[in-house]
Amino acid sequence: MSIKNIALCAGGFTGEYEVSVNSAKNIAANLNPANYKVYPIWINRDSWFYDGPDGRVEVNKNDFSLVLDGEKIKFDFAFITVHGTPGEDGKMQGYFDMVGVPYNTCDATTSAITMNKAYTKAIVESIHGLHTARSMRLFERDMHDVAIIAASLKFPLFVKANNGGSSVGMSKVHNVAALPEALKKAFHEDDEVLVEEFIKGREFSIGVARLKGKITVLPASEIISSKEFFDYEAKYTAGVSEEITPADISPAKNEEIAEIVTEIYLRLNCKGMVRVDFILLERTEAFCFIEVNTTPGQSDASLIPQQVRAAGMLLSEFYGELIAGAL
Repeated sequence: MSIKNIALCAGGFTGEYEVSVNSAKNIAANLNPANYKVYPIWINRDSWFYDGPDGRVEVNKNDFSLVLDGEKIKFDFAFITVHGTPGEDGKMQGYFDMVGVPYNTCDATTSAITMNKAYTKAIVESIHGLHTARSMRLFERDMHDVAIIAASLKFPLFVKANNGGSSVGMSKVHNVAALPEALKKAFHEDDEVLVEEFIKGREFSIGVARLKGKITVLPASEIISSKEFFDYEAKYTAGVSEEITPADISPAKNEEIAEIVTEIYLRLNCKGMVRVDFILLERTEAFCFIEVNTTPGQSDASLIPQQVRAAGMLLSEFYGELIAGAL
């Protein structure tokens, strides 16, 4: 097999820039140099560029290429690890479709839909065995009567950006008095906000990927946070939350979860790897869907790498399969 040129796209336009940088470092360290020549491409609002030995080189966006030492470098594949916009919401996927470069994530349509929590819930909530929390979707341009929210939903409530990632701008609200501040915080991140009833239970996250043409469900991780919920700090600050991989779930329940998340993957027309976050309700252990992440974190401590190792796979093998499947 000839060595493939891989554009490892990282960065982005959101507060998750640093998370993306850490993901890119880990992916680069686990792509087999015998098979791939990796070029980290940094994405920000002003430019897309490669940091070469002789300095910064701008990407030619007309055909997604670089010129290094007078030689034009064309890419066989784009490995997108940009969390949030423009790598998780379909924008980059649409661009790569237009320039004819294959990539590792869901397509533009699925990426855009899954970035919107309310739209995603509407598509998956008829899946057998899957439950969703009662919620309201609010738009910044509309009036928000907290009395109507309080009358429609039961406290405590989660208030979160409908199109955000990494729980940025999210609040847990116990009464009407706290709602205005929580809405303000969420609207700072997005012009669309989801207000959702709190669900009591154990929180989990599980990776799903198409490997060698077959949908593969990785071992689940249980998330035990010392904070009230698994927010940005809990996700990315050492010691704030504990992640147990593989999670302590009975074989029968694992089988049921695998069926549900496989159906989610199919129903949303997912590609590559995604991560499904869910809660097993207290007492009933019913599966309650939270969201799908189509560009999940890939730092060494992130959930997907933990789950790949728990499944007995090497990360280099896992990433290689994702690339081979897309090519």
